[in-house]
Parts: sequence; C-alpha cells; structure tokens
Amino acid sequence: MVYVTGDMHGDEERLYSKEMKKLKEGDTLIVAGDFGFIWNGSKEEMSVLKKLSKKKYNICFVDGTHENFDMLSSIKIKKWNGGKVHHIASNIFHLMRGQVFTIDGTRIFTMGGGESPDIDIRFEMDTWSEMEIPTRDELVEGVDNLQRYGGEVDLIITHEPPAKIKDFLLLQTGSDASITAINSYLEDVSRLCKFRHWYFGSLHLDKFISTTHIGVFHNIINAKTGEPLRR
Repeated sequence: MVYVTGDMHGDEERLYSKEMKKLKEGDTLIVAGDFGFIWNGSKEEMSVLKKLSKKKYNICFVDGTHENFDMLSSIKIKKWNGGKVHHIASNIFHLMRGQVFTIDGTRIFTMGGGESPDIDIRFEMDTWSEMEIPTRDELVEGVDNLQRYGGEVDLIITHEPPAKIKDFLLLQTGSDASITAINSYLEDVSRLCKFRHWYFGSLHLDKFISTTHIGVFHNIINAKTGEPLRR
C-alpha cells in the first residue's frame, strides 16, 4: 500500500506514532515535502537515518522549501520504479521533481519545491537556497513525463498546491502567503491532467479541500482511498 503524510521537519517523534506502526513490509510512505532528516550530516542525524533504513517499508519524500539542497544534490541520481531518485539508503528515496513513478500498481506524479513565505528572514540568516524553486527544465520535464502517460496518473504528490486551492485556503485563514509561479504551474497541471487524488503538504494542515485535493500534515493517509489511518 502507498501512504502519504505531511512535512516532518526532522521531528523524530513523528516516526513512532501509533499510525506509523501500522505500516507493513512492502508498504511505501511518501512525505509531501520538508522531510528534514537530511539536514546537517551530524552523528545524531546519521543515527536516525540508520534506524529508518531498518524499517520494512519504503520511506520516500518530495522536497519542500526547508531542505539541505546541497546535500541532496550531492547524492547520485538513480532510476527507481520508473522515475529519477536520490537513493539515500536501502529503503529511503528522494522522489525528484517532475517524475512519474509506478509504486504498488499506482502511477504517481511528483513535484517538489516552492517559494518560502519567510524568504526575507531566511536570506538574512543565510539559510535560504535558490534551489528550493523548481527550474524551467524541471517544470518542462514534468510536462513531458505527464504527456508520456497521456496526461493521466492515479496520484499527484507535491509540496505546494495549485493556485486556486492555495488562494481558497489563504482567504479562509487570512494568511499573508502569496500565490507563486509554482502554484500557477500546478494549476495548469490540475486543469490538464486526469488524477484521482492530489496531496500537498506546504500549508501544514490536514484537510479535505475537495474530493480530489487533500492537504496533509500529521495524518497518515491511504493514498488510494484518501482515508487517514486511525489510532
């Protein structure tokens, strides 16, 4: 089975929840951005990754905006289940931007990245990376890969949501975040592509916006059904 959850930001406690313990051998968990366990290469971080590499299920993630992109880009690119990945450990994979994977019979389009709402602060603190923003080549590759499958996939997993979904949620919350170029690109994908469910993590909420678009944060969701695992 394929499961989806939201931004972890390196929070180790998230890995030991009752819901997480329900994942079985051969399952795949996909984190919708800001994985956070590949951050500084410390001994503590290496210890956590070693523990994760012993899990019987796959742990995958699309990148968000709070990642160590220099570390990620230094990892050799490999092919896995039809798409390009950074293979971090035996069962840990970074699902690269604009790829289509087939996992457990499920066709999944991935697009990480975004634009940080706190970019000014992070720039001043020298913690911002321009690599958080998808490049033109990555966006074009995404379109090309979708066209290879006739514009039809089962799932879309991104960090950011499409523009209309983000605009709706920002109006509800009164947030000062803004619609960016990646949101507009994803809006075009949403309009032109056929899919069953779309999961995104950047807004840190567990919310069914529609029958197709689902925000994920703490919930662990059965990606095929859209139903969260219960305690």
